[in-house]
Amino acid sequence: MGNRRTTVAKLLALGVAGLGLCQTAAANQPAYPSQVITFIVPYAAGGSSDTRSRQLAQLMGQELGVTVVVDNKPGASGNIGTTAIAKAKPDGYTIGLGNFAPLSVNAHLYGSTMQFNPQKDLAPVALIERGAVVMAAKANGSIKSAKDLMAGKATHALSYGSTGAGSASHLSTELFKQLAKVEAVHVPYRGGAPALNDLMAGNIDFYMELPSLFMGYVGGDKPRIVPLAVAGPTRLKAMPDTPTFEELGLKGMVAFNWFGVVAPAGTPKAIVDRLNAAVNKALKDPNYRSVVESQGAEVAGGTPQEFKQFIESESQKWSQLIKDRGIQLN
Repeated sequence: MGNRRTTVAKLLALGVAGLGLCQTAAANQPAYPSQVITFIVPYAAGGSSDTRSRQLAQLMGQELGVTVVVDNKPGASGNIGTTAIAKAKPDGYTIGLGNFAPLSVNAHLYGSTMQFNPQKDLAPVALIERGAVVMAAKANGSIKSAKDLMAGKATHALSYGSTGAGSASHLSTELFKQLAKVEAVHVPYRGGAPALNDLMAGNIDFYMELPSLFMGYVGGDKPRIVPLAVAGPTRLKAMPDTPTFEELGLKGMVAFNWFGVVAPAGTPKAIVDRLNAAVNKALKDPNYRSVVESQGAEVAGGTPQEFKQFIESESQKWSQLIKDRGIQLN
């Protein structure tokens, strides 16, 4: 009996000592964050996603007390940069921009060539903004309103532009074609600018894109673009005279391009929550909000769980459309 008591006492002593060591080790860990945070942007420098990320990174850095450095890794419709985020060490020091294509669409188009699983390899932090796409046409062209298209009044075979297969501009137009029962030939471009130029030249009939691309060509004495309808639940502050598709009777015609912050899966919840708080604080900045809203988008925010649910709903929506329309990369 005495030996047993002695053994139990020794084990308890070892346990207490071990707990003390763990507490000492935890106490010696520097508080997060204690070093530079890398913010990966899976698109080229100079674009709207890059500009917005740099604004956000600066504001987050002020809130976190460390420098947040933007690192552009463009290519493969956002897959290259998003792969780098997914494969980074989950310690909160590598995060990045997650958006429409790599998080909700690409897995349904690239299949087994994808090097990350959006739902398993990434930890959603916060949705930062979403922008309803706008359908536009040439100002002095034959299409005067979205109703002209919906009523089948076109006198020639229609064509529409996009920034490539699987892009928000492509899929939103395919959703419109499905709901309105309209036929139009897809003409993909390598960016919004060349698609816009061809729209203004009359080489394509209509184009759906974020309103920021159209704003410099709408209104005034000699407008070159006429916005036809907004694919959002409400009219845009930046285009108050442009009706929504639902106002025109096309139910379900809602399509956004959106951006959020993600981290590698396995990032501790306490760190994700700290990053989430920093993002939400940044989104309250008046100058930041002004820029977003002036470009026709809306500031989001919210919890990691809300962003996770948003990504899942977007993935389900667009995967079904891709299947229904037989959409492929080539």
